[in-house]
Amino acid sequence: MTEKVLIAGCGDLGYRSALRLLAQGHEVWGLRRHPPSDDGSGLHWMAADMTRPDTLAELPQGITQLVLTMTPDTREEAAYQAAFLWSPRNLLKALDTACLQRVLFVSSSAVYGDHQGGWVDERTPEEPPGFNGRILLEAEQDLARQPFTTIALRLAGLYGPGRTQLLERIRRGVARAPRTIPHWSNRIHIDDAAAAVVHLLALPNPDRLYLGSDSTPLPLHVLYDTIAQQLGVPAVQDGPSPSGVGSKRLSNRRLLDSGLMLAWPDSRTGYAALVQENQAAGPGRTA
Repeated sequence: MTEKVLIAGCGDLGYRSALRLLAQGHEVWGLRRHPPSDDGSGLHWMAADMTRPDTLAELPQGITQLVLTMTPDTREEAAYQAAFLWSPRNLLKALDTACLQRVLFVSSSAVYGDHQGGWVDERTPEEPPGFNGRILLEAEQDLARQPFTTIALRLAGLYGPGRTQLLERIRRGVARAPRTIPHWSNRIHIDDAAAAVVHLLALPNPDRLYLGSDSTPLPLHVLYDTIAQQLGVPAVQDGPSPSGVGSKRLSNRRLLDSGLMLAWPDSRTGYAALVQENQAAGPGRTA
C-alpha cells in the first residue's frame, strides 16, 4: 500500500528516512522552516514554522503517516518546549487527520536517568535527570493520548556522515573520558536510525515504544581510544563523565526482535568508516 507521509522537522534524519520511503514508492512531504531547493529526489518540500500556526494553513490532505523529527534551536528549556510540545500540538490541530493512521515521534534516551552502567530497556522506569528528558517524556505522553497509533523511538546518540565534531575533538586532544569508573555510552548510526523509522512505520502491529541503539554499548574511554587509534593520535586523557548523561547500557532487543537488521551494530566499525571518509574528503572538508 502506498502511504502519504509527512516528515515534520525534516533535517538530516528526516531526509534520510524520506529517501528510503521514496524508494519504497511512497509519497513524502518534508516540512521545515527553510527547506532546500528541489534536489530531484521526489520529496515534496514545504516551508512552515510549527511554532506559528498561521504558517500551517496549506498542509497536504490525506496524510496517512506522520513522522516528528523536530530539533530545538538551542539547549534552553523554552526551545525544547517549543520544539517538542507546542510544535506537535499546533501541527495536529492544523493537519487533516481523517486519514492519519500512524504517528512516529523521534524521542531520546535522555528520558532515563543514571543506571551506573546497568541495562535499560522499554520496561525501565523513566527518571529524566534534566528538563530535556522531562519535556520529551511529556511529548510522548501527549501523543499517546491521540486516537491513532503512536510510536515513540528513543534514540541513542547519533553519529555518521557530516557529524565529525567528536573526531575533531579527539584529533585536537581536547576530548576526555573517565577511566577509573567507566561511563557507559550508547550510539546509533544515523542510517540505522533512518532504517528504524521506516521499519516501524511499516510494522503491522508495533509496540508503542522502542529503544533505538546499536548492539554494542561501550565504556566511553574504550570508544574514544578506538577512534584515537583510527585517527593515529594519542589516547584521550582521563576526565569527568559527561554532565546530564547517565551511565547506562541501552538494550535494542525489542527493535531487533521486530525484524530490523542494523548495518552498523558496533559503533567502532561505524566510526572507522567515518574516519576513512573524513580523511578521503581532505583538509577543510567533511564527509
